[in-house]
Amino acid sequence: MATSLPWLDTGDNAWQMTAATLVGLQSVPGLMILYAGIVKSKWAINSAFMAFYAFASVLICWVIWGYKVAFGKHMLPFAGIPGPALSMEYELTQALLPTSGITANFPMSTMVYFQFVFAAITLVILAGALLGRMNFLAWVLFVPLWLTFSYCITAYSIWGGGFLAVLGVIDYSGGYVIHVSSGTAGFVAAWWLGPRLDADREDNRPNNIGSVLVGAGILWIGWNGFNGGDPYAASADAGVAVLNTNICTAMSMLSWTLCDVLYYGKPSVIGAVNGMICGLVAITPAAGVIAGWSAIALGFGSGTVPWASMNIFGKKVAFMRSVDDVLGVFHTHFVAGIVGGCSTGIFATISGCAAFGITNPGGAIDGNGIQVAYQIAGACFVVGWNVVWTSLILCFIKYVCRVPLRMSDEDLLVGDYACHGEEAYVFGEGTSAYVKGPLRGKEIEGHCDGGGEGGIVMGKNPSVEVVGKGEWEWDYGGWGIVRDEIKHDGGGEIVAR
Repeated sequence: MATSLPWLDTGDNAWQMTAATLVGLQSVPGLMILYAGIVKSKWAINSAFMAFYAFASVLICWVIWGYKVAFGKHMLPFAGIPGPALSMEYELTQALLPTSGITANFPMSTMVYFQFVFAAITLVILAGALLGRMNFLAWVLFVPLWLTFSYCITAYSIWGGGFLAVLGVIDYSGGYVIHVSSGTAGFVAAWWLGPRLDADREDNRPNNIGSVLVGAGILWIGWNGFNGGDPYAASADAGVAVLNTNICTAMSMLSWTLCDVLYYGKPSVIGAVNGMICGLVAITPAAGVIAGWSAIALGFGSGTVPWASMNIFGKKVAFMRSVDDVLGVFHTHFVAGIVGGCSTGIFATISGCAAFGITNPGGAIDGNGIQVAYQIAGACFVVGWNVVWTSLILCFIKYVCRVPLRMSDEDLLVGDYACHGEEAYVFGEGTSAYVKGPLRGKEIEGHCDGGGEGGIVMGKNPSVEVVGKGEWEWDYGGWGIVRDEIKHDGGGEIVAR
């Protein structure tokens, strides 16, 4: 029989573990399959693997040293004392954030895991700006370094009892800690990496929009745990946070879609996904401290301001066009996070703050206009810190570790197979032919399995057993059309043009 602990509330513990699991599902598989579907087919595996690796790597770093840097005992105004969170005695004790003095009625093990899934999704979001060209080994090094020197710092400063918490910055669930930081770092890192190949930028159609929608759905519903778990209790305020999250997200998606119709003449499902994400991001710093009417207003702002940022500012300003932020993380996370953070300073209510357990006397709507200034100050710190440290980390990887930040142009032409020796899709099995010629920018000589209108190179120096005339097409960043007569004895060739 389990030992009875006087501080343990089994309902709070059950909800906290459920909320943590929902947030974990947002990364694995949510953003994994969204990334795999929204890129060109030749980058599906690499994009998903960047997210998959980040989730695992962050967890190991988190429990060995990262958690206590972000939520441990005071060392600096922006960092706790690093150390492991792995002993049985530590994991079984009551959850406590020692610098801020916040306690919860569940064990430290639950707290450590709950905070981990937030750290992990921050790196996964950041990866969205870097898809389609980052050297995987550079990403392997970047994840633990950025977690330690960027994420943990902002988390401690705002959530762990650091100087921004003392100042009075409100960030309910990570509008600043997660979204502004990942949006800033993603944009800066994209500048350091340089753009994708021109062909990949010009034709960047998603390979599987159905997969994108599945990932988006997991992301939306998973956000109930993202925001609903931050009161650290199955409380009334958790219910407010969940309801406001869904209200703002729905309004944001509808507003973005309306903008698409008015500007482009057609509703875009990818645009709707972007609008959804912006709503989720914008409500995050405000979720449980604003009223439902304010959530509607915030949803309108998050569906229009980032839309204008992405579709007008991002396309007409030369510098913005030169930085290849693949999934528009700057717009959907940085801009939407700033909209949400500043709006929190306006719309926060006295009763909402009290329900969340903070002492702020609301925002401007309740006569506390200085809260807007606090929110702006918090955003400035997060942006400045991430610009500097993301740049330092990438320079360290490139110039000290001597690891290239991006793949070679030859590998960029090939994609997943060059990085991982694997392909996401195999089509048109059933017939075979000999292929010789340039494919994906390389001289290819191999066995083509295909039928009528599809094919894929499978090996090298094959025999040919097929009779007849065929046409094979490959979508490897552009159509390569193969036509010729195939003879009984394999003496003929199909030449890839």
